[in-house]
Amino acid sequence: MEMWTIQRRNQFLDTILLLGIVLVLININGVESRKYSASLTDFGGVGDGVTSNTKAFQAAIFNLSQYASDGGSLLFVPPGKWLTGSFNLTSHFTLHIHKDATLLASQDESEWAVIDPLPSYGRGRDADGGRYISLIFGTNLTDVVITGDNGTIDGQGVTWWNKFHKGELKYTRPYLIEIMYSNEVQISNLTLMNSPSWNVHPVYSSNVVVQGLTILAPVTSPNTDGINPDSCTNTRIEDCYIVSGDDCVAVKSGWDEYGIKFGMPTKQLVIRRLTCISPFSAVIALGSEMSGGIEDVRAEDITGINTESAVRIKTAVGRGNYVKDIYVRRMTMKTMKMVFWMAGNYGSHPDNDYDPNAIPVIQNINFRDVVAENVTMAARLEGIPGHPFSGICISNTTIGLTQKPKKIQWNCTEIAGVSSNVTPQPCNLLTDQGPDNACNFPEDSFTSAIV
Repeated sequence: MEMWTIQRRNQFLDTILLLGIVLVLININGVESRKYSASLTDFGGVGDGVTSNTKAFQAAIFNLSQYASDGGSLLFVPPGKWLTGSFNLTSHFTLHIHKDATLLASQDESEWAVIDPLPSYGRGRDADGGRYISLIFGTNLTDVVITGDNGTIDGQGVTWWNKFHKGELKYTRPYLIEIMYSNEVQISNLTLMNSPSWNVHPVYSSNVVVQGLTILAPVTSPNTDGINPDSCTNTRIEDCYIVSGDDCVAVKSGWDEYGIKFGMPTKQLVIRRLTCISPFSAVIALGSEMSGGIEDVRAEDITGINTESAVRIKTAVGRGNYVKDIYVRRMTMKTMKMVFWMAGNYGSHPDNDYDPNAIPVIQNINFRDVVAENVTMAARLEGIPGHPFSGICISNTTIGLTQKPKKIQWNCTEIAGVSSNVTPQPCNLLTDQGPDNACNFPEDSFTSAIV
């Protein structure tokens, strides 16, 4: 009895100490501390890497949800390996993952519910119909934080990747984190690895901060995009390091007729201090699912190492709407296929019911202060026949070529724009404006509910 009492006392003191550390860290990071807090172990959690903790997560969050209107709550994940299936978050809530804690995504498909496809997509990305719910999921939330002092979420995606390659999936693969129809969202200070598909997917949401993430996936893993803001307003992505099998950041807003009908653009997006490694994809992609529109995107202080392209715009006939008012500055790139890539013939469609008269408008695209080395080709800029991409501006850009570069460095069709102080010399469709005509980059700030 005495030994049992001592053990329980020590566990209690450890929990209090860890929760106190958590609250201090959260206050330092500028997020208000929650009135109520609990540890996953309070709900039967076992961090041995074998025991399923799905019910423990679900029970903990259900219990803590009662405090949403009374100061909010925090769930602490202590050191250990916590095997779990999907669980849903609640409002005015913080999930804090200790630096020595790892969430291991279950490979048991029965622990992944199947949910409806996104209304702006009309179907799943991997297959017709529904999709597996994300590991960490939330909808219609206010004030939700997923954070840690660099705790880890491991999607154990290899099983999903193999099923995808073999065509064995009935539904679209799950993401690691998806937050829908929500406001005031923060995802920060975590390591995400081996996602079955996309890593972070805020969708139909506003006032979103994604900060201080390390995202890791094999560079040959399928569709392991890093961060995909989708039909979101006022989003900030900063201080992230991403190694990916797909685009490091992919900006989206719906797919063909479904995205046009849903009609929710991605706008007021800031991306800064991003480092990306992705040999077969882009550092930042706009599209290809952009049928709700993409506007007012500002990216700065971007580093790309061994990537296919720096910034890529992907669209096609049938997408409709627009990509406009895009501003990029201070990019440093090393070893890549091409720096600038715009494609008006990216032909993936959800079905055959898209409108062939839905022509996307691409305009006011600005790049300045770009340095790249070991590049195979400077740019491939291909608009839509009869509907050129317009208002393209590239200035103060130096592109150093690989030892075996393409003979044609600028492949330009159906575009219009200007250039200034760019090496190698751009194509004639980017009219040279002389040496001192910098492309625009707005200096005003967006208004956001999250500082």
